[in-house]
Amino acid sequence: MAILTGLEPNRVFRYFEAICGIPHGSYHTKQISDYCVRFATEHGLRYIQDEAHNIILFHPGTPGYEQSAPVILQGHLDMVCEREPGCAIDFEKDGLSLRLEDGYISADGTTLGGDDGIAVAYALAILDSDDIPHPPLEVILTTDEEVGMLGAAALDCSPLQSRTMINLDSEDEGLLLVSCAGGLQADCHIPVARKPVSGQAATVTLAGLTGGHSGAEIDKGRANANQLMGRLLNELSKAVDFHLVSVEGGLKDNAIPREAKATLVISPGSRAALRDAVSHWQAVFSGEYDTTDPGLTLTAEFGELGTAAAMDGRSQRNVIAALVNMPVGIQRMSTDIPGLVQTSLNPGILTTRSEEVTLIFSVRSSAKTEKEALYSRLENLMALFGGSVTRHGDYPAWEYRRTSPLRDLMVRVFEQQYGRKPEVQAIHAGLECGLFSGKLEGLDCVSIGPDMDDIHTTKERLNAESVRRTWDYLLEVLRQLK
Repeated sequence: MAILTGLEPNRVFRYFEAICGIPHGSYHTKQISDYCVRFATEHGLRYIQDEAHNIILFHPGTPGYEQSAPVILQGHLDMVCEREPGCAIDFEKDGLSLRLEDGYISADGTTLGGDDGIAVAYALAILDSDDIPHPPLEVILTTDEEVGMLGAAALDCSPLQSRTMINLDSEDEGLLLVSCAGGLQADCHIPVARKPVSGQAATVTLAGLTGGHSGAEIDKGRANANQLMGRLLNELSKAVDFHLVSVEGGLKDNAIPREAKATLVISPGSRAALRDAVSHWQAVFSGEYDTTDPGLTLTAEFGELGTAAAMDGRSQRNVIAALVNMPVGIQRMSTDIPGLVQTSLNPGILTTRSEEVTLIFSVRSSAKTEKEALYSRLENLMALFGGSVTRHGDYPAWEYRRTSPLRDLMVRVFEQQYGRKPEVQAIHAGLECGLFSGKLEGLDCVSIGPDMDDIHTTKERLNAESVRRTWDYLLEVLRQLK
């Protein structure tokens, strides 16, 4: 049963609900890409689908706009897949279970993928219409944006004629984004050696944190589960004799991790000491993060007596020291744009294998030199523990253009529609605009979008009325781009 029937613009919400019914997490975008191919075929549109499953859809200008300069509409096909504990959804097979409440759209127990499913819905709704005036359109829908902008990096832009682009990957109505940070993924590898130990298994779990987008929410002061777990293990080592078997936390490098857990082996006589220490640090952490992370919980569970292959003393000290000393969060604020985070990093994924612990960071900066300095800092930190760092998904910053006809037009149209000036800002989160600006010389670009809250978390929600207003705004911008 359709949940969004009756919402306006009907065509936009019909496509958004269809998209939500198709699995489209990062690295698993073939189904949604093929859906766009079927759409193009059914509507007689020229299209390009590449090996990365990126899609480019072409639509001629409407009557009176045939000779206008072409315009790019751009968004991405993939979504961040997070779910609540106990949620049975399989993101590779199942669609989302949508909810509509008090004018907000969300998904039951999971992320919604409004970032950036609404962009795809906007684009398809425009291409499906015969009564919306617009210049020739080149619609670019990329893949794997949420894991390093891999699709945009792989896209061959030579078929594109336009040098004017409206990116639809923003989450704040009334905000025109005109610059963003560059970034990279840094995988830190800490080697570990193991030895057999006997005792009682224990699992310490930190959960219920708020999380969020590691760019857009990095300045909110929210707790990072991987950082807190390192701090906890360091403090536990002063009160409890334990052997560390594994430590895990987070699912996405660009999402502030909400949960982390450590598997330990303790002596049977240490149960009470571990319980007391966990209870104490639950109170400490809850006090420190009562405003930003009110749902924080810290628990200890005990398993069977037995033998396990735990980290040896040196490896355990190295892992805990790395977690305690790693840089986290904001490293520098911009001196040019008040309130803008210039450089930050997020340890988003923590995993343990038999021979190493891996910590994956999302590194961001508006300044290339600071991004490189931060990566070098991670290299030096890992070297202290005999480890190494590898980098992936490097993408450039999107630099501010002093002269932008598109920005001027969009400011003017906004004032006409809303009766006030929009905010024109830079953002610390990464956008694909930087990659496209590097590939398409002279590209004039602005990023917009409707109001979304708590993206990349299971609390994500999309404001339906904002979707309508942003739709009206987008159509008027296209109309005036004649």
